[in-house]
Amino acid sequence: MYWVTPRHLAGDDDALAERIDDTLTGLGWRMWPTSRQTLLYVSPDGLYGAEWVLAAYPFELGGLPVAWQLSARSHAASVMTEWNAYFTAGVPYEALADLLAEIDSHKTPDIDFEGPETVLQALSAHGWLRDVDRPRTTAMDPGFSCSVSLEMVPPFIEDADPRPDLVGWQAWAEPVHGVPYLWCASFSASVPHGLVAAFASSLASPVPVPRRTVPEGAEGRLTVVRRS
Repeated sequence: MYWVTPRHLAGDDDALAERIDDTLTGLGWRMWPTSRQTLLYVSPDGLYGAEWVLAAYPFELGGLPVAWQLSARSHAASVMTEWNAYFTAGVPYEALADLLAEIDSHKTPDIDFEGPETVLQALSAHGWLRDVDRPRTTAMDPGFSCSVSLEMVPPFIEDADPRPDLVGWQAWAEPVHGVPYLWCASFSASVPHGLVAAFASSLASPVPVPRRTVPEGAEGRLTVVRRS
């Protein structure tokens, strides 16, 4: 077992499904298998959902298949989701688990009193750098291998707001410029900034994370703090 930093390049240890299942089970979310060979989890109040969709292969982000889809509804009986967030395999499971814990603590998924600055401040607090050209929308790690940015929403990202040309938070890790992405995440336009900030803060945390294996291509960018 290795304890490594930085977290954003540590990968998911090929355990993203299992670790997030543990998180959701611990939060009391109920789970059902679906006819699409996915696993659907619903929060106790029925307002939030998390679905392991990798087997269904819904679409790709940055050339990687989406593995988890998170969603929120204004009412438990509502068919329409207020917002959605999507994560590919390879995303550090700690960041997704911390986001789910923050989601679970919310009671009103459609209310957001915070602005984009809260996301950037969460990253800056851990030493991430604001983009010189886009300081109000984009930040990256000091090694320039991971970015979190308020961008045009990619295709297939669903949101209750039907307007075109919406922007939402996007995140991705690219260990070395020009190589395939390690992971990608996409938040639809209506995802509260405070929730994105919880994901960003965990992603940028300097606290070492345990891994049995490290992602191919990221070995030279990771620091092994200790072995156990």
